[in-house]
Parts: sequence; C-alpha cells; structure tokens
Amino acid sequence: MNRRGFLLTSTGLGVQLTMLRAQGKYPGIAYRDYSRCLPDFLRQLAEEAYQNRNRRLQEITSPELIRQRQEWVKDTFWDVVGGKFERTPLNAKVIDEFERDEYRVQNILYESRPNFHIGGNLYIPKAGQPPFPAVLFQMGHSLNGKEADTYQRCCQGLVKLGFVVLGFDPMGQGERTYYPTEGGTLTRLSSADDEHSVPGMQMLLIGDTSTQLQVWDAIRSLDFLADHPLVDPSRMASTGQSGGGTLTMLLAAVDDRIAAAVVSCGNTENVACANFNPPGSTDDAEQNLIDSAPRAFDRWDLLYPMAPKPLLVAVSAKDFFGTYSPRYISNGWEEFGKLKQIYTHLGAEDQIRWVDSPLPHNLAYDMRIEVYNWFRRWLQGEETPVELEPPTEPEPGKRLWVSKTGNLVRDLGGETPFSLNLKRAESLAGSSESESLRSLLKIDFQPESTELVRFGSRRSGDCEIVAVEIRSEAGVWIPSWIFQPAGSSGAPGGILVALEPGGRNLRWREGGLYQNLASEGFTVCVPDLRGIGDVRPEYPRGAARHASWHQDDLSYAWSSLIFGRPLVGQRALDLLQLFSALRSDAAFQGSRISLAARGSMTVPAVFASVLDTQVQSLLLSGGLASFRSVIEHEVYDHPFSNFVPRLLRSTDLPELLAGLVQTKVVLAGFEDGAGEALTPQDVRDLYPGDHIQVEESARWDENALSRLVRPV
Repeated sequence: MNRRGFLLTSTGLGVQLTMLRAQGKYPGIAYRDYSRCLPDFLRQLAEEAYQNRNRRLQEITSPELIRQRQEWVKDTFWDVVGGKFERTPLNAKVIDEFERDEYRVQNILYESRPNFHIGGNLYIPKAGQPPFPAVLFQMGHSLNGKEADTYQRCCQGLVKLGFVVLGFDPMGQGERTYYPTEGGTLTRLSSADDEHSVPGMQMLLIGDTSTQLQVWDAIRSLDFLADHPLVDPSRMASTGQSGGGTLTMLLAAVDDRIAAAVVSCGNTENVACANFNPPGSTDDAEQNLIDSAPRAFDRWDLLYPMAPKPLLVAVSAKDFFGTYSPRYISNGWEEFGKLKQIYTHLGAEDQIRWVDSPLPHNLAYDMRIEVYNWFRRWLQGEETPVELEPPTEPEPGKRLWVSKTGNLVRDLGGETPFSLNLKRAESLAGSSESESLRSLLKIDFQPESTELVRFGSRRSGDCEIVAVEIRSEAGVWIPSWIFQPAGSSGAPGGILVALEPGGRNLRWREGGLYQNLASEGFTVCVPDLRGIGDVRPEYPRGAARHASWHQDDLSYAWSSLIFGRPLVGQRALDLLQLFSALRSDAAFQGSRISLAARGSMTVPAVFASVLDTQVQSLLLSGGLASFRSVIEHEVYDHPFSNFVPRLLRSTDLPELLAGLVQTKVVLAGFEDGAGEALTPQDVRDLYPGDHIQVEESARWDENALSRLVRPV
C-alpha cells in the first residue's frame, strides 16, 4: 500500500468495510463511513501542503536564503490575494479635533481608493520632542470599530507613553458599516465577520479578495502616518487585537516600513497543519488565503518578512477552545519555533517573543501592558517596563465620529466594497480571459478510471432498488441508489441521473418520485455528491461552538478553496466519474445519460455537462440564472459552495450552456442572484439558444423527469 492509501485507511475511512471483509466476520452489507470522505480528502491535501512547506523551510539556512524567502512571501501574497491597487491621492483632511490633558485627538478622513472613505482618530502627544514613533492600531471585529472600549484604552495608553497613534475603522465596522440598519450605525447582518465575507465572497468571482482590500487600507493608513510631520517614518509599528492582529500580519507581509509589530490574539494558526482537523481553521473572508496550500504558503508565512525586526506574538491560552480552532495553540507554537529559527540565523533571537494570557480572547489589561512595553523597548529604547497602564477613559462613540450620523457611506455617498466590485466587473467586461473551465474548477487532470460497485438490490413492488457506489478519487466514494424496473437487466431508454440538494434519501420510498419512475419503466440514478446527503461531513473535533459553526457547506467550501480544489469542482468531478462508471458498467453500457438537477445542484450539473459532452439532455429546476447576477445584488442568496474564483473573468452560466448545442436543455423556474424568480422572458433573454427550452415553474415531478429521458 502506498503512503496516501495508508493515510486514508489509517484515518478511519473504510476501516469498517476493510476490517469486516478481511476478517470474514460479517457476511452482510458493510457500508463505508461516507461522512469521512470529504474530511479525509482535505486531511490528505493538508498533510501534503504541510510537509511540502516544512521541506522548503528546512532549506532556509543562510541570510541570503532568508531574504529570498521574504521576497517570495511578498510576491506570493499579492498573487494569492489578487494584486496591488494603484496608489491614488489620500485627500486627507481633519474633520474635528479635541484635547485632553496629555494628548489631542484629530478625527480624520482619507481615501484608500478614490471615494472609498476611511474614518480614523489620530492621537498626538502633547509632551516630548517630535518626530515621534508611531503605531498603526488595527481594530478587531468590534461592530463599532474604533469606538470599542479596549481599543480606545490601548490607543490612549500609547499616546500617553509618547507615541502618535492612528486608529481607523476597518471595512464593515464602525463608521464604515456597509449593511447598516435603517437609520442606524451597526450592521443588519449577523456579525462584523459577515460585513467582511458577504462582499468578500462576491469579490472572488472576479478574482479580487477582501484580503486585498483590507491590506490596502492598512498600507494607505501607514502612508498617512509616514507623511505626517510629527511622525518619525523610521519608527512606525503596527498592532491590533484579534482580526486586527491578523491585519497586522497581512501588513507585515508586504510593507517594509513596519519597524516593530505586536500580534495580539490574531489568527496565528496555519490551515495546513499537523493533525489537521477538517475543515480546518477557516475564518472570515480576508483570513482565508485562496489557493495558498498548493503553493506551500500559509498564515505564518505572513510574518517572515518581519525578520529580524522586533515581533511579539501574544495569545490567549484558551483560544484553542474559546475562539479559534483546536490547533490554535499547538500549531501556533510549532510555527513560532520555525520563525524563531529564522531570527536566530539572523542573530536576532531576542527580537521575537511569544507571550500568553490565561484570560479569554480580549485586548485586556495584561495584553495592553505587553504592547506598551514591546514598543517602548524597541521604538523608544526604554528598557524599564511599565507595570501599570496610564489612566484611560474611553470617549463616547460619537466624539470619535468623522461623519455626521455615524455612517460614512450614508453621509458622503462614497464607494462600498459591493460598488467597487461591480465597477471592477464592468471594467473587465469585453476583455474575457480564456482560462478553461477545467482549470478554473481545478480538475484539469485525467481522472482515474472507476467502476460501479454493487452492494445489493431489493425489490419494491414493480421497482428494483440497487445500492451502488463509485470511487471518485483517492479516499472519496459516492454512494447512489439506482431505481430500475423490476426484472430489468439494463436501461434501454437511457439513464436519468437526478441531483437532489437534500441528498439521495429524500424521495426514495414507496410512492416516492423515483420508485414511481422506475415502475413506469425508467432507470434513475440518484447519487450523493461530496458533502451532500450521506456524504455530509462528520462533526470536527473540538469545542462544541467551534465544531458546530464549522460543520457546514460554507466552511468546507472555504477550506476547499484554500487547498486549491473548489468544492463545486469536486462535485462536478464526482458526476463525471459517475457518468464514466455507468457507461462502462456491463448492465448499462451504451446507455444514454440525461441529467436533472434541483436548486443548488444545478451549478455542478452545468459544469459536468460542459465537461462531458455526451450528456443527452439536461433539466435545471429552480437554478441560478447567472453568477453575474450574484455580484449585481448587494445581498445575494446563493450557496458559496458553488462559487469559483475568477469565473467571471472567463465565462458565466449562460455562455457555458450556449455551447451545449447538441444537448437538449430545459430551464425551469430560474432565479436571480437574490433568489427571486425570473420571468420566462428574462431567462430567454439570457439564454437565446434554440436548444434551450424555458419554462416558468421549477418543476420536479414524474412528467418533467420522464420527458427528459424520453421526450414526448
């Protein structure tokens, strides 16, 4: 057995089946534990990425190789996140100013991109001799952004210790909330994370990311600090808590002007790690680095360009079960050791440090003291640590506002991530790239041959139900029911493959749709594709809150993208392999295949039909009309598991179906990106081909499916 086969077996997939059969103790049907298929598939990808990255790091043994790695990190980062934006005028202005005993605060407004406004607070010491060292303070995922209590306290503590501090609202928080309640200042979405991820997922369709947008905001904010007459640009630092700690990591990857950094409770765990716990440490959009694992690039690489500059990594010891994934501490400490070795090679092992706190995820008093002392030591040359925080008193939120009503978009009418993405898509129109669908779906390889494995069959009235499975790729098995007329030895009228979003067990019973079709003489195959039905993943290990949040299609879709294999592409491959197995099976050899799909399953059905030109007819019921429509709706309603990065640079669903001129295509009850029903004329305008039939309602009944296989 090769290493991959051993790993897949040792993780538990197929152990029940393998052991029972090998030992000869059980004569009956021994199904696989299909809930392990997708987790174990990702576990293997994680192991390969983890080992590949380790091998590369072990080769870095000299300052020259370290410098090469640092440049590689910068280039790879920009490639992963979508590239740099153009530096445009900041148009910075002071909107308001107020004074306190030891410092003054300017409420400032600037633009990281044209008409894309950022509101910030600049804290300026009254004592001391300028130019001052400066700190860019990056906020965690507080709904009220820079107004949050502990963030204000840290900014006030730093300015009282002699630092100029710039605290600004990140994308989707505070005055930059893009989905506010009517007349309010906070988001109508479920969290600040959603303010990042809702537009961030749309951006992926054209090849941009919220990572790119947020790190650019930080770069331009550092530009503002560097140009300020009271700031010493050679002594600029960055810090932040939680998401702000992660943003500090992102900035550290690309901006050499940072002279020191403190990452407080940031996402300091790699996705591809030892003992990977599927779906891994997926998080909100800007923290998920698309296609990074195949490049042996991960979150800790973001900090390598910092070496040998002073870097403090501060963590909450309970975050491995209180906030992040079960690997948060173990992987973070392992990766810290690797980075510390780099510092040692550079003779700077005292300039990197790890501290932890027993307290929960928060920029609490003890964490703030660590921030103060790190920056005092390395930016001010102060070796004597402070033990008490300077007195702080958070301001009322409105005192820090740059806008009149607490929302920059409402008050200034500026751009939003949604509007910027839509304009970006419009600028790409007419200049389509030619990346193939196979390449976009990451199945541009030759699938292994597969066969239909039968577990047994049972009669049910005039119908026979056959339990089968096919091997899609290493460790991934797709179970299916085949419903056929009792006594049938084949499928003379062809085979209908039916895709249900709820899985193969939804309508299998007596009197159900598929048994009825078989009783009428039709052969129907209903599979569970990856992550669907019986192949829905098992719960990950770890704290209940984290496990329950990550046992869903969304998390597995993010994880799949990080590992370079879009989930919808995996499902399309499952279909292609099923088609191949059916065609090569002795009972069905030569049978024509028709495909019907409902709801979210229509997208993988389209992709598989385009890649397998032998599909005779295609019914798409209640499907998405176009991905272009998804990015045209500020609030959309389509599963992220169907999203393909850069798809709209090359094609869209209407263009793909237009090319299926040899296939009869039926579009029934199509919807726009917001989940609203389109009129038949709207659909016809998108799909004008003579081979395409448009129907108003999303039919899924015996008549609709039987007509697909045997047109009347």
